[in-house]
Amino acid sequence: MPLHPQVQAMRARREASATPQLYTLSVDEARAADLASIQASGGDPEPVAEVVDREIDGPGGPLPIRIYRPVLGGGELPVLVYFFGGGWTLGTIDTSDAVCRSLANAAGCLVVAAGYRLAPEHKFPAAVHDCHAAVRWVAANAAEIGADPARIAVGGDSAGGNLAAAVTLLARADGDLPLAGQLLVYPNTDHRSHTASLREGTDPYLFNATSVAWYWANYLATPEDGLNPLASPLRADSLAGLPPALVVTAEYDPLRDQAEEYARRLGREGVPVTLTRYDGMVHGFFCMSGDLDAGRRALAQAAAQLRTWFTG
Repeated sequence: MPLHPQVQAMRARREASATPQLYTLSVDEARAADLASIQASGGDPEPVAEVVDREIDGPGGPLPIRIYRPVLGGGELPVLVYFFGGGWTLGTIDTSDAVCRSLANAAGCLVVAAGYRLAPEHKFPAAVHDCHAAVRWVAANAAEIGADPARIAVGGDSAGGNLAAAVTLLARADGDLPLAGQLLVYPNTDHRSHTASLREGTDPYLFNATSVAWYWANYLATPEDGLNPLASPLRADSLAGLPPALVVTAEYDPLRDQAEEYARRLGREGVPVTLTRYDGMVHGFFCMSGDLDAGRRALAQAAAQLRTWFTG
């Protein structure tokens, strides 16, 4: 189908205002512009019962986390550890604030937004190991924060989805940290992807193939690093034994095909997986629930899937 009318209107506003692509800005300018855009399109943040900011020890120093407690729910709650998007280059725990609030309330779980070191200052695999450390911290400190260590899921959007997938590979290798599920929202899965959706993603007013290349260039120290499954989960020798997955994609997203191939491969290797493509949508829609009805529907789907994983 063509771009959804709500997306067309958003694109028209960008064109009329000559909104620059983030990759044309300095990294600092891009970080500020990205956060402002997400906060403007994310809708009014939902009230939750409690929000606590903390620092934890990470592999390279202190890392920020933010713990969201839902309005309803008591006792030991299941927990989603959420990694924000931004091409491993942009973003903070503020980036995912609206999403985390919505998921906490709708899924009835704790949500822990995990900060990680950003590129290009910190190249791969710094972010992966920071995110892994955050999940292990949640498991080790579950009693302190009111979480159930037997019901931990991971998730994220875009680069955050990539990091969530990488963390499941590390958790499988650990062998002592079973995860309840993985929520992967239009994740990068293969640095060397050359799919139709990537080739066709050339719109100058939307997230496009040039955006994808810019982020990868910031993240990887060398192109060869992109062959590592922790950077490109689709290149893992095996995906068997990973936690059940929900993979959400957008029709007009350069990352669509590689994300959908990852979902199909999970299914072929015995992992329970649900793949949902949102037609007419573009990359980023999951965080645009203030402007896009499909963003609200995708959040509701994600919350329903979390509830299923946590009660299963």
